[in-house]
Amino acid sequence: MSPPVLAGLFYLGAAAFLAPFVLRRRLRGGHMSIPSDKRNRLYLLGAILFGGVLGPVLLLSGLAIARAGSVSMLLNLETTATAVLAFFLFREHLGRWAWLGNAGVLAAGLLLSIEGGRPGITGGLFVAGAAVCWGLDNNLTALIDGITPTQSTFWKGLVAGTTNLTIGLLLNPVSPSPIWITALIIGGLSYGVSIVLYISSAQSLGATRSQMIFATAPFFGVLMAVLWLGEGLTVAQVVAGGLLVLSLGFLFLESHDHSHEHTAITHTHSHVHDDGHHDHTHADQEDSQRHTHEHTHNRLVHSHPHWPDLHHRHAHK
Repeated sequence: MSPPVLAGLFYLGAAAFLAPFVLRRRLRGGHMSIPSDKRNRLYLLGAILFGGVLGPVLLLSGLAIARAGSVSMLLNLETTATAVLAFFLFREHLGRWAWLGNAGVLAAGLLLSIEGGRPGITGGLFVAGAAVCWGLDNNLTALIDGITPTQSTFWKGLVAGTTNLTIGLLLNPVSPSPIWITALIIGGLSYGVSIVLYISSAQSLGATRSQMIFATAPFFGVLMAVLWLGEGLTVAQVVAGGLLVLSLGFLFLESHDHSHEHTAITHTHSHVHDDGHHDHTHADQEDSQRHTHEHTHNRLVHSHPHWPDLHHRHAHK
């Protein structure tokens, strides 16, 4: 299959897998599955365009001409792209350890991109382009607070999947085949479940820190490439893997604590009531029980260690 067709099926598989959960929430009287305000609609549209349409096509184009194991590890460039964009465009604080860790990730990516001569460089450029697209997607997705992670992923899957599949079939018409079912199943798991879990993390930890944890995924990709596809483990992959492990350790050395102000805001997201930020009460549930609904925060000034989550997007001098 061509990259657009395969990307389209992956995302449609994600939408199909999540559709029952979105419908069930709607039937139970849940809030709208589409953001009600312009800001969140723009964030969702940008996440769909960069993360759902452009990113997957660039990745699959790279996979078509480069080693699967190297491409898998090269995807850690997404961590660096996410961090750089988060710092310069989305006001996410990064300290010296985070920058040092991201420099190591970049070095590992460059090492892998030159492996194999010209096909490696060409494939590396495709994957680097995908990493930038997903870096934008990660930051935009972390800011969406009008709908749940499941709803956000459903719309990304439905819109991006339909767009990519349509483009792919227009460029290279093919008839449906049984292998399409396999692609839909992979999409349901590797895109649907995976993205929902990632968005939940990004809204709590911020885009960069969540991407740090997500950076462990390529190691599983390399392992499967060796065990399942029969690819050999190269010296470049081993060295790059060591760099990635060291870099990930640097990223987690950071701590962040200072006096900061929360402005008054009304929004919707998953939360608990024992985190020091959600002081409204419910008579029918415990403070530690996680739930989602629209709620209002009053202005608050305090100091505590924090991540750049939905409540900590303040500026730093």
